[in-house]
Amino acid sequence: MVLKAAERGNIPPFIVMDVMQAASEREASGKDVLHMEVGQPATGAPGGVLDTLKTALDTDRMGYTLAFGLPQLRSQISRHYQNIYNCDVPMDRIAVTTGSSGAFVLSFLAAFDPGDRVALASPGYPAYRNILSAVGADVVDLLTGPETNFQPTPEILEREIAANGKLEGLIIASPSNPTGTMITPDDLHDLVSFCADNGIRIVSDEIYHGITYGVRAETVANFSSDAIIINSFSKYFSMTGWRLGWMVVPEDLSRSIECLAQNLFISPPTVSQIAGVAAFDCRAELDANVERYAENRALLLAELPKAGFDKLASADGAFYIYADVGELTNDSPDFCRRMLDETGVAATPGTDFDPTRGHRYVRFSFAREFDVIAEAAKRLQDWLR
Repeated sequence: MVLKAAERGNIPPFIVMDVMQAASEREASGKDVLHMEVGQPATGAPGGVLDTLKTALDTDRMGYTLAFGLPQLRSQISRHYQNIYNCDVPMDRIAVTTGSSGAFVLSFLAAFDPGDRVALASPGYPAYRNILSAVGADVVDLLTGPETNFQPTPEILEREIAANGKLEGLIIASPSNPTGTMITPDDLHDLVSFCADNGIRIVSDEIYHGITYGVRAETVANFSSDAIIINSFSKYFSMTGWRLGWMVVPEDLSRSIECLAQNLFISPPTVSQIAGVAAFDCRAELDANVERYAENRALLLAELPKAGFDKLASADGAFYIYADVGELTNDSPDFCRRMLDETGVAATPGTDFDPTRGHRYVRFSFAREFDVIAEAAKRLQDWLR
C-alpha cells in the first residue's frame, strides 16, 4: 500500500540553499568560492554577546522560558523601539521567536485562514510565498519594477482588488530582499492607510533595519497597531545561526499567537535569548559592520556595470544588489551555474525571488569581506569581456 503524503509539503525549494550546496561541493573538490549567494554577514556575533554567554553557560541552567521569551529581552526590545524610532511598543506586545522564520509561521497561521488572498511584492523573499502556500493561503504576486522601486503601492493594490477581489493580507519589506529597496515614510503612511481602509492585515518584515545607506528605515509600528512587525537578530546583529527573532503582535492576535508558539516551539532557544539581551549594548561594533557593507556596496555599484551588469535596483538598504541580466541571458539558473563553475563566484538566480521574471535577474550579496567582493567584481569583469 502506498502511503499518503500531504499536499502542503509540495512547495518549491529555497533555491539559495541549493546554490550553497553547489558552492560547498566545489569547495570540497579543492576549488575556491567567492560567496555572494547567501544573505549572511561575514562577521560573527559581537564580542559583548560572546563575553556574556561565557558567563551564562557557567551559571544558567538554560531551561525553558515563557513562550513569548525572557522578560528582560522583551524589555530590551521595547526600549529599542523607543530609542531608535521614538515609538512606544509595550513589552506585552513583544514576542520573541525562533528566528524570523518562526515569526512568519506564527504570523501566517494566526492571521490568515486557508483560501485567504495574501499579496506580496514580486520580486520578494521566497519563504513568504512558500510558507503561505504551505498553510493554505492564496498567494498573490504583485509584479513590481523600477518604476515603484520594486515596492507595492496603493495603486497596485487597488488594481489587483478591482481585477480579482478582496485581499486579506499584504507582506512588505523595507529594506527588501532581494532588491534592497525601501519605502519612504510618506509612501509607507499611504500604504498603511490604504490597507486599513480596505481591511488588509499588514505583515512588515523589518529584519534589515539598521543596515541602510543614507536614509533610515521607518517601522510600521509608528503607523499601525494592527500590523504584525517582524525583526531578527540575524542581519544587523550578525547572529544568523543563533535563530532568534521577535514580533510586535497586535492585541487581537496576541493570545492565538501565544498558544501557537506554546504548541509549535514551546519557547525560543534560551541560550540565544541571553545572548540577545547583550546584543543591544554592542552598537559600535555592529555599526562598524554596516560601514563595511557600505564600502562593498559602493565598490559593486561602480564595478558591476563594467562587467555588463548595468541595470541595478537602488540598493538603499540590506546587503544585496539585484541585477537585470536580460541582455546577457534568459536563463539565470544556468547563468549562475556557469558563473560558479567558470569564475568561482556564487550568486543566486532571480527565479528564487520572482517566479514570473526571475529568469532574467541575479542577486549578489555583498555581506562578505571587502577583498572577497573586490576579487569577485574583477573575476566577473574578466569573465564577461
